[in-house]
Amino acid sequence: MNPKLIDGKATAADITSEIKKRVSELVQAGHPPPGITVLLIGDRTDSATYVSMKQRACQDIGFVSNIIKYPKDVDEDQIVKKLNELNSDPLVHGILVQLPLPPHLDEKRITGLISIEKDVDGFHVINMGKLAMKGHEPNTVPCTPKGCLELLKRYSIPISGKNAVVLGRSNIVGIPMALLLLNENATVTICHSKTENIPEICRTADILVAAIGRAQYVKRDWIKPGATIIDVGMNSIPDATKKSGYRLVGDVDPDAYDVAGMYTPVPGGVGPMTVAMLMQNTLNSALKWYATTAHE
Repeated sequence: MNPKLIDGKATAADITSEIKKRVSELVQAGHPPPGITVLLIGDRTDSATYVSMKQRACQDIGFVSNIIKYPKDVDEDQIVKKLNELNSDPLVHGILVQLPLPPHLDEKRITGLISIEKDVDGFHVINMGKLAMKGHEPNTVPCTPKGCLELLKRYSIPISGKNAVVLGRSNIVGIPMALLLLNENATVTICHSKTENIPEICRTADILVAAIGRAQYVKRDWIKPGATIIDVGMNSIPDATKKSGYRLVGDVDPDAYDVAGMYTPVPGGVGPMTVAMLMQNTLNSALKWYATTAHE
């Protein structure tokens, strides 16, 4: 194996195995298995694919997994009613609304209705707010940045005191990733579309997290020798040699790998960790519920 490679696929398999063992122990002790429900709205192929991947992971681990499908023109009040029902269901420990939503639906309102105890995506404004405030612990952390941090820790990559650069400022990855690194005592810079001198800033990074959705945007000469690259990008580019006619690449040009100390590949890096962290968040939600009911 390439000694520089951070193998997200193998690491996710290890984590999934750990969760599966824990779920088996809980069920043997008489607890109901952790349950997760996904609302899939509309007919986007990519959304259906993502949901199917999550369901397969749930089934393999031993979770109870349900998918509730709605047409793309569903009335918002119908979604609101279902979320209120799921919030009250003691056998549902995690609720997901697959994004993006059809334009007539209010994404902020809908995601905000999910109970913070069941917000296994970690997108609720209260969970995000607690992540941003010293002395507060969020119920859950967004899955992709949590997976990135887990890779850094499992590969014993130093964070405290290091310079970290995050490319991208989305609520899903960039902002929570920066906060997680800050909480680990890194010195963090966030770059975005209005940032000047991005290559120069990237060259200061001991840890570079690329999450901007631009194929092979980060070039070899942007990388500080020995830096760790965490590539969150998942972009398709034309490739006539593939049956599909395209292949998946990250936000970082593979030429940069030779300069880096360690790196995550695309695919097989951050992607599998996102699903593993979703499973971990759901298990944690169930464990908190078990602890609460044990004292009632």
